[in-house]
Amino acid sequence: MLSVETFTIGQLAHDAGVNIETVRYYERRGLLREPPRSISGYRQYSAIDLRRLQFIARAKQLGFTLAEIASLVGDQDSSETTESVLIMARSKVQELDQHRKELDNTRSRLERLIDICEDPKNEDCAALRVTT
Repeated sequence: MLSVETFTIGQLAHDAGVNIETVRYYERRGLLREPPRSISGYRQYSAIDLRRLQFIARAKQLGFTLAEIASLVGDQDSSETTESVLIMARSKVQELDQHRKELDNTRSRLERLIDICEDPKNEDCAALRVTT
């Protein structure tokens, strides 16, 4: 008889690099299936659960929301999953590019403010001071 490796919730969390409460939360959100339990009531996770949890953790690190991840892990067909990942990753890159532009613009405005305020007599900077 072939033995299938199982993980406790603590082992699963450790191997995936997440907190135990995170595993429970992902179960409640439907990102992870509710695992079968041993006779003594302990959750029994499989290697598939570990890979799924590792995928979720990597996707979170890349900036995907849990809702986006749910749509990715919900796909059963691997070609559909690959296409979904590509579409979402391209969208994230566009969001990052837009955010970078906004940050560059804010930085530029702050640098101009610094230039103006370096002269303590400059009226433009004096107008920004809060008086009580």
